[in-house]
Amino acid sequence: MSTRTRPRAHPEDGTTTFREALREGLREALASDDRVFLMGEDVGRYGGCFGVSLGLLEEFGPDRVRDTPLSESAFVGAGIGAALAGMRPVVEIMTVNFSLLALDQILNNAATLRHMSGGQLGVPLVIRMTTGAGRQLAAQHSHSLEGWYAHIPGLRVLAPATIDDARHLLSAALADPDPVLLFEHGSLYNAAGTLDPAVHEVDLDRAAVRRAGDDVTVVAYGGCVPKALEAAEELAGAGISAEVVDLRSLRPLDDATIVGSVRRTHRAVVVDEGWRSGSLSAEVESRICEQAFFELDAPVERVCSAEVPIPYARRLEQAALPQPAGIVAAARRAVS
Repeated sequence: MSTRTRPRAHPEDGTTTFREALREGLREALASDDRVFLMGEDVGRYGGCFGVSLGLLEEFGPDRVRDTPLSESAFVGAGIGAALAGMRPVVEIMTVNFSLLALDQILNNAATLRHMSGGQLGVPLVIRMTTGAGRQLAAQHSHSLEGWYAHIPGLRVLAPATIDDARHLLSAALADPDPVLLFEHGSLYNAAGTLDPAVHEVDLDRAAVRRAGDDVTVVAYGGCVPKALEAAEELAGAGISAEVVDLRSLRPLDDATIVGSVRRTHRAVVVDEGWRSGSLSAEVESRICEQAFFELDAPVERVCSAEVPIPYARRLEQAALPQPAGIVAAARRAVS
């Protein structure tokens, strides 16, 4: 049995959390397809480091929810082998920094085998991992490295930011014939909301406009989306209408939605918890400039993490990360 209390399936007030939405997505996948199984460190008896898989071992048994040794290279490699053999593994890596121990498997095997086999071999593998800072886990457990993985051809890279995306992205990812990396920002696990009953699936190829606006486009993803929405609300009080675009997919990027929004607002702010140098924000800015340069009324602004290892001290950590105040200031510069 799990060492922690099993969660209620249906909270009394009708709301659910980001964590619970992810769990329901896993439960649905396991129940609907016998080829799907979950594996990773502490995903079984402990219920996952962040509680996402709590209760699934009791429901589906140890063949479907597998605790692994502390060897990311080994169990990611096992997941790749299982995918090649026709299974649909969901591999959980505890936090993104640990994924570096499996980088050879991800980069040189999962991402390349379809190409190197002339299309004969696919790797329908989903790798989930927690990313991001803001929880005082210090420099070694607070990375935002999803931009690194978005650099690699052969991978699809996703970063859900909403309850609905947390609930429905997994089924779409499992349907993909190639490897999918799912980055779950740690600050979102406790975020609560109500699932939209009209949403039953998510388009992996499309960014989502989370708030419409006319004066400036704010592009964000993952844990920065709530900050962008908070900034947009503050800007609205000052008479500035900000459109918030949630990238949702980091590879491939949905150029059409990003550029379409910028062509309407003529200004852009890109928010990225990664470090500024060589970041995903730089790629987004570059694409805006390549495809909509003459539509811009101001230089593209970027709001990124400070170029330092993430501090442990709370005030220093918060100062190092993108915050709503910084997004507001960047938007004001763009419209001034």
